[in-house]
Formats: sequence, structure tokens, C-alpha cells
Amino acid sequence: MYEHWSVNLVVVASACAAVALCVLLHYEGLLLTSRGLQLMGGPQRIKVLYGIFSMLILHVIEIWVFGVIIWLLLHWPECGHIVSSSEHQLGALGLLDSIYLSAITYTTVGFGDVVPVGPIRFLSGMEALTGFVMIGWTASFTYLEMERFWRGR
Repeated sequence: MYEHWSVNLVVVASACAAVALCVLLHYEGLLLTSRGLQLMGGPQRIKVLYGIFSMLILHVIEIWVFGVIIWLLLHWPECGHIVSSSEHQLGALGLLDSIYLSAITYTTVGFGDVVPVGPIRFLSGMEALTGFVMIGWTASFTYLEMERFWRGR
């Protein structure tokens, strides 16, 4: 696995780029959502739904960022491959398969039905950590917005 340090460097650089992009997307998404909630009129329920759906969309975008990077890296065999739970190497992983792997990793569900092998494991580990932090950040944001909503009543 460590014979190809250039491959490991590409995976680490890809993971760092994905993390940085997701943090920036999350920050800007929360900022836009917060501003939208402040400017929005109408019933409070609509504001709550707007906030929650905005957060879900933001997380889906972040899952796609990691999923696309996984999919691209898997085109380079030295980066690793994906095995099924029965430890059989899967053939070429489609884009939606990579998004699925990304979703179960980002949300830290980790069903175990597909598992990364090789240097790409580093990207999966970084995605799990990033997803955990982003979900926590969203929970904090949602709590603060809901507190403002309930305090206003």
C-alpha cells in the first residue's frame, strides 16, 4: 500500500481539498440560511421548514463532493478499490455507488456492505470526521435558530 507515495499524496491532497470545500460550503450555506430566515416573512412554520430543508440540501451537496472525489480516485487503481461485505472486490463502481459509500461514511452509519481498501481509506476516514463535525455544526445552528423562534413567540 505504501509503495506508491505519490498515490498517497494524491489521496491526502484530495481529502484536504474535500474537507476545505465542505467547510466553506457549510459556512456559506449557514450564513445564507440565517440571512434568509431573518428576511423571510410569513408563518414561523415556513421558516422552520426552510431552515431544515436548507440544512438537508447542504449535507447532500457535501456528500456529493466526497462521492465525486471517491469516484474519480477509484479510476486510478493504485488509490484502492471497494470490496463488498463478503470481501469480494466489486467491479467498476458507478457514480451513484460512490455517492452511496459517501453517504454512509459522511453520516457515520457505516453499514459495512461496501468497504474501501487501500489508500482511499484515508479519504473515507476524513469524510467520517468531517460529516460528524458538519452534522454537529448543523445541530448547533438549528438549536440557535429554533431558540430565537421560540423566544420570539
